[in-house]
Amino acid sequence: MEIKHIKVFVISLLMAGLLDGCQEQEPAKTIVPASKIEMGLTIGELTEIVSSQTIAVEGYGLVGGLRQTGSSQCPVQIRSYLQQYILKQLPGEKNADKYINSPDTAVVHINGMIPEMASKGDRFDVKVVSLAGTQTTSLEGGTLLGAELKAKGRFGISSKTLAIAEGTIYIDKIDVAGANKKEGFVLGGGQANDDYPIIMVMRQPGYRNSAQIRNRINERFVLGTANAIMPGQIDLTVPARYKGQKQKFISLLKATFLNENQAIIQERTDRLVYELTETENKDASEIALEAIGTPAADKVATLLNSPQQEIRLRAARCLLNMGDDRGLQALREIALDMDSPNRIKALEAIGYGARRNDASAISQRLLRDDDFDIRLAAYKQLLKLDDIAVIRDIIARSIYLDKVPSASHQGIFVSRSGLPRIVIFGAPIYCRPDTFIRYEDGSITIDAPLASGGVRLIRKIPNVPPITVECSYKLSDIIKTLCEEATVKDSSGRKPGLNVPYCDMTAVIKQMCKKGALLAEFKAGPLPKID
Repeated sequence: MEIKHIKVFVISLLMAGLLDGCQEQEPAKTIVPASKIEMGLTIGELTEIVSSQTIAVEGYGLVGGLRQTGSSQCPVQIRSYLQQYILKQLPGEKNADKYINSPDTAVVHINGMIPEMASKGDRFDVKVVSLAGTQTTSLEGGTLLGAELKAKGRFGISSKTLAIAEGTIYIDKIDVAGANKKEGFVLGGGQANDDYPIIMVMRQPGYRNSAQIRNRINERFVLGTANAIMPGQIDLTVPARYKGQKQKFISLLKATFLNENQAIIQERTDRLVYELTETENKDASEIALEAIGTPAADKVATLLNSPQQEIRLRAARCLLNMGDDRGLQALREIALDMDSPNRIKALEAIGYGARRNDASAISQRLLRDDDFDIRLAAYKQLLKLDDIAVIRDIIARSIYLDKVPSASHQGIFVSRSGLPRIVIFGAPIYCRPDTFIRYEDGSITIDAPLASGGVRLIRKIPNVPPITVECSYKLSDIIKTLCEEATVKDSSGRKPGLNVPYCDMTAVIKQMCKKGALLAEFKAGPLPKID
C-alpha cells in the first residue's frame, strides 16, 4: 500500500471513529479534574498524533562471493521472483538462472526493522539466513547483492518495496565460538525508501481549531513545523534540532499547552516543579516544563541547589534545552563526578543542548577519563559535533576507521551494529615487535620479528597460494592492509590489501589485545537484535 494511501486510510479510520462516536451516542460530558482546569489543556489532549512505529520487513536475495559454499537450490516461487528481479536490475541480461544456480551464490531470507518515524535513507541492520534444506554450507566472506524489502508477511513481486538492503555479511566471531556460518548480519545494510509522515488528527475538527493549534505549534517550535491541510488534520515536519530525537519532539508537542498567559504559566510552573521533586512521574514533569520553555526557567533554576543529584540533572538538562546556560555548570559537575551513575546522561545533555564550543571542551576533557564507557560516550558526542578531535578514514569503501589521538588511555572499540566502525583511542597504537599471532582458523598470520622493522601479514585462502604483504607496526596501517581490496594499488603499483572481511579483522584485533601484541583495552559493541 502506498504511503499516501496508508496516510489517508489511517486518518479516515481515526476520523470515522471520532465522528461515529458522536453520531451514535449521546455526547459524553467531559469531566476535567480541577488540576486540568487550573493547568489548561495540552495539544496532546486535543489531538491524536499518528506516526509510524517500527516496521518489520523481509525479503529474499542473493549472497555472492562464496567460493563454492553456496547452492543452486531454491523454491519455485522464490526463484521466479528472483528471476524477474535480476532481469529488472540487469536489463541486458537474458539468463538470470546463471546467477541463482552458481555454487558461489546462495539464496537467503532477509529480516529487518525500519526505525519508527523513519526518513528516506535512514539505515538499519538486517539479518540474512540461508534457506533451510539447501546445500549452502556457509555465507562467510559473502556480500548481499541489492535486495528489496517489503512488509513482513506481505512479500510478493507486486508488493510495495519499503526498503533496500545490500552489503558485506558479518558473522560474529568475537564472542561466539563456532559461529553458525549459515546466517549473519549486514551492519547498516538496510535503507528506508520513504519518509514516514507524522500526522495530527483533531479530536474536534474545524478550521478555527486547526488554525489555533497550528499557530501554537509554529510559535513554540519554528515556523513551518505545522501545516493545517484540512479541518481535521495537521501535517508535522520535525524541526532540524530534533531530527535525532523525533520521539522527544512528539513528547514535547503533546505536552505543549494551547493557551498561555502569565498567571496560568506561573501556576503550571509551580505545580510541575513540585511534581518533578515530589512525585514519581519525573519524566512527564520535566518534558512539560521544557515545553513551557523560557517562562519557566527561573523556577526550574531553583532546583539546581537540590541535594538530590537526579533533580539537579533534570533541572539542568531542562534549562539547557530551553537555551538557558545556567544548567551547564551542574551538568559539567555531574559528568566529571567519577562516582556518579548519571555521567553519560549529563554528557549527552551537554552534547545536545550546550553551545558547540562548550560541548566540545567537556567531551574532549572526558577523553582522558579512566572509564572506557565515558571515553566512548565522549567520542560519540565529538563525532556528532564533527570535532577535529576525531580523525576519520574510510577503508575498503565501507568501514569507518576513527582515530582519537587526544585520548589518554589506549583502547579499541569495534561496532557490531550500525555501520562497521573501528575507533582507536590514544592513536597511534603500535603492534609490539617480536609478535607472532595466528588467527584461530589459520587463515591470517601476523608476524612482527624483532629485527624486521615492520609487520608481515599472511592470508591463506583455500585453493589459492598464501598472500603476503608487509606494513608498519602502526595498528591503523595493519587494519588498512588487512581490509583493503587486493585490487587496489598504491603509488608504487603494489597491491597492499588482503581483502579480509570486517568480522575476521575485528576478531584478529581482539586476539592481538588478548595476547599482548597490542597494549590496549578492547571493547565490542552489542549485536543487532532481530528476530
